[in-house]
Amino acid sequence: MTHDCSFLEELELGDGQLSFASGQRETHAADWGAQQLDEGVMPDAVVWPESTDDVAAVLAGATERGVPVTPYAAGTGLEGNAVPAHGGISLDLTRMDDVIDYRPDDFQIDVGPGIIGTEVDEFVASDGLYFPPLPSSGDISTIGGMIATDASGMQTVKYGEVADWVLALEAVLADGTVIRTGSRASKTSSGYNLTDLLVGSEGTLAVVTEATLELAGRPQQIRGGRAIFETLDDAAEAIADTIRTDVDVARIELVDEFSAHMANEFLGSDLPDAPMVFLEFHANHGVETEIDLCRTIFEDHDVARFEMSADDAEMESLWETRRELAYAEASYDPDLTPIHPGDVTVPISSYPELVREAKRIAAETDLLIPCFGHAGDGNLHYTVLVDIDDPDFVERGERAYRELVELALEMGGTATGEHGIGQGKQAYLEPEHGAGAVDAMKRVKRALDPTGTLNPGKIFPEDDAE
Repeated sequence: MTHDCSFLEELELGDGQLSFASGQRETHAADWGAQQLDEGVMPDAVVWPESTDDVAAVLAGATERGVPVTPYAAGTGLEGNAVPAHGGISLDLTRMDDVIDYRPDDFQIDVGPGIIGTEVDEFVASDGLYFPPLPSSGDISTIGGMIATDASGMQTVKYGEVADWVLALEAVLADGTVIRTGSRASKTSSGYNLTDLLVGSEGTLAVVTEATLELAGRPQQIRGGRAIFETLDDAAEAIADTIRTDVDVARIELVDEFSAHMANEFLGSDLPDAPMVFLEFHANHGVETEIDLCRTIFEDHDVARFEMSADDAEMESLWETRRELAYAEASYDPDLTPIHPGDVTVPISSYPELVREAKRIAAETDLLIPCFGHAGDGNLHYTVLVDIDDPDFVERGERAYRELVELALEMGGTATGEHGIGQGKQAYLEPEHGAGAVDAMKRVKRALDPTGTLNPGKIFPEDDAE
């Protein structure tokens, strides 16, 4: 469906802030996940706002004329969150990338939604500060995108999700109304918690134009390394036992042998083709005590090698390998395509069973399902690789993917620990939350966006979105 977006030419936008060109529209048709499956949708226009006033003007005009608006950040999402499913306007916020205010004494920074995550770290580094909850893609993802999906990453086990570090937001509602939520105080009991409502709403309730983030001091002691196991089951059990023992670990990542093999082919690395756990410990004192405790637990689970290092280059190489795993999977075999980015999360006691089930399903269906993930918080990334041109192959892969999500829900977990619902996980919203809770979500959506302007076609299945 096409929409008349000519009203945009009447707004007070500067040169280069508006495009109807097919090339620009095509680059905003999909995020990374949708691009892999060739599931993009061309918007009718692309707008690059440079201020909150620009965003408000676009939204007010679009709502008045029934034109959909889809917020767009860096396009690194995996669930089609930024796909303009109904056409209309792609609102690219990447030019709103300023540091608006910085208060190191309060451990706070105010930024635009378009700033890249690691740029925040670089800006505050000279004061010994950083933004701990950055996801693995923090060097290519924007803060606005992270807020939209309530992103999390390798350090969630110690520091929590992005939501835990957002103090306040400026945002624009569908009708152009500008609101501010939260405050600079470390706590508040004042009114509804609109900040948490907007975080994770995937641009369906409002467009964030400024965020006040909490920062943390960089730890004085950082040690990292890897542990090699004989079996994947031993590795998963060791991780669960480590978390249950309350070892103060900052990162604890599971990598199965197939993922290690893929990484070696993609990066030319020399990881052993064996199950392993990547580890990192942060402390200001006593880090060796935590490492020794972790080593003891791992030895109880027959760890083959436990290797720690304080060398920055060695640790960076290790974490680069982990960050590149999604790309390694996508490029592993030109005849196979990852059909969905699995990112289920379960209570830590269920994690070993979830990993076992993933490998059982892979064996029973004769499918390649590499597994890795932020194991310390119960997160498992798994990818089902299929020949996208073979319908039977695809159906087999879809069943395997679906079975793992359903198992995670049965274990009291979630269908998506960090990527959001978007277009890809809509079928699991009601099974996870129940009909009553989903109906409450829809009421909130209708109250804040009665015309369905903002990011239609996301979160709720199309046949019951209203």
